[in-house]
Parts: sequence; C-alpha cells; structure tokens
Amino acid sequence: MAVPEDEIGNLLRLISSKMPYFPAALRQIGEYLLAHPQQAQSMTISQLASRCRVAESTVSRFVRELGMDSFHSLRLGLAEATFASRSTGEDRDEEFVYEGILRGDTTPAIVGKIERSSKHALAQTAERVSSDAINQAVDLLHDAASVVFCCMGSSSIAAEEGVMRFTRAGKKCLLYRDQSLQVMLATILTPQDVLIAISDSGQTTSIVEAMQLARHTGAASIGITSAPDSPVAQLSDVPLFTSTLAGAGLYGESVTSKWGQLLLIDILYATYAARHVDATLQHLKETYEAGIRRSRSTEQLRP
Repeated sequence: MAVPEDEIGNLLRLISSKMPYFPAALRQIGEYLLAHPQQAQSMTISQLASRCRVAESTVSRFVRELGMDSFHSLRLGLAEATFASRSTGEDRDEEFVYEGILRGDTTPAIVGKIERSSKHALAQTAERVSSDAINQAVDLLHDAASVVFCCMGSSSIAAEEGVMRFTRAGKKCLLYRDQSLQVMLATILTPQDVLIAISDSGQTTSIVEAMQLARHTGAASIGITSAPDSPVAQLSDVPLFTSTLAGAGLYGESVTSKWGQLLLIDILYATYAARHVDATLQHLKETYEAGIRRSRSTEQLRP
C-alpha cells in the first residue's frame, strides 16, 4: 500500500508519531532517521540496516509499518522532508533561544513560529494517541478511589487542569506542588488509587521515585510523557505520549511543549465523561452551585 503524498511530505512527523508504539528494533531505525534524515536518504537498505544494527528484513518491516510500498519510497520521503527543512531555514546551524526562535527574529516571525509550533504539538500528540491506551486509562480512573497527580515545574499546568476536570466529574483528586510531599504521598497509596505522572522528559527524579513507590503499594499509574524509553513510560501501567520537542532539555518549560499534556488530560476527561454522562452532569451541577456560581458577580457595570 502506498502512503499518501501528503504523508510523504511529512515523513519525519509520521515516523515520530509512530515511534512510541514500535518495538525496540524499529525504534532504532526511527531514531536514526529522525537524527540523520539527510544521510539516510542516500543509503541502500543494507547500509541503513548495518548503521542501525538490525537485519534488512527489519528495515523492510519498518517501511511497511509506515504504510509505504518500498524502500525507495522511504528515501524519496526523506529527501522531500530535508528539502522542506532547508527551504524554511530550519537546518541553520544556530542556537535557539526558545523553540525555533533565533537571534534577530522579528515580532511577526516569532508570532508565526510560536503559532506553528503550538499547532504541531497538538497535531503530533493527536497522532500519537492510542485509543486502546485511552480506554485502559479511563478504566483505571473509573475504578479509582482517588486520583493522585505527580508533576514538576510547568507540567503542573496540566495536573491542575486534571484536578479541576476530574473533581467536577466526581472523582477525589489530590495534587501537592511540593515534590517531597508527592513522594511521601506515594508511600500511602493503595491498590484502589491511581497515580497520574506528568513529565515531558520522563526522567524527573522525584516523579520516577513516586511511581516506584506507587508500584510497591499496588497503585496503578498513568504516565504522560514524550519519551517512550523513559523511566516514566516504563513504570506506567498505561503510558500516554505527547509530541516530541527538539532540545526539550533547554525548552521544557515552554508553553508549546505543554499543549500535548493538556490535550491528553482533556481527552481522558472527555472519554470518562462520555462513559458516565448522567453522573458527570449531576456532579457538574453540584460543583457549579457549590464552588463556581457564588463566585460570579451579578452586578452590572454602570456606563
């Protein structure tokens, strides 16, 4: 089956979206292609297999997993992707001060780049969503006596959104901003609790420690991360993957890197609410009356 032309034009994005669900051998190929697309487009199948330390048959399987009909189509896709990168100046050997923002960029250029990176984060996360994984996560949330969020830094934005959403849907939620308290809380979780760990890198020490403790207590965990090979992904009963971001170590606190986390929280909530429409609507009404309606001003401003 031939992959559509618009997908060939976005081959690197397609590879990135499928990476979390590839077995280790296919991920080795994907990682190499994402890191070296220009070199790979001139390789033979045997050269690529040798460079990735896999069999030629594994490269052929990789091509089929992308929906492409031949290795030649893969090379053409890589050529188109690298040409597009060169034409937009994305391969300039210059250090970014923020995601894609270079020295001397004008305000309109910055607005455009941030808009595109935000759209990309949302689109790539949506492509990485596994319906099976979402349903498994919602099963865990349905049975949970309490939902505990574990996060650090700006990942707290998604965690706080999760607390708001699921509290209004009738679930007991807990979130401490202090990492030491998060770890201590993990020691007293029970098999009836669910831990939602949010970390873009998937390597935050306190979050990994909390997940290890939660596993010891028998609590289930849902991990939200961009890194399939990270400790957070490996420790999760259900891993969910956000968009990847080049240079995430430097730019991990940026807003655009958090769109994917917020999208996944929204998808989890919406899926949960769709399963429990009547109960959710009742809780929404109760929480609105108790905590929202009285906070709204009824006075009209005078001209």
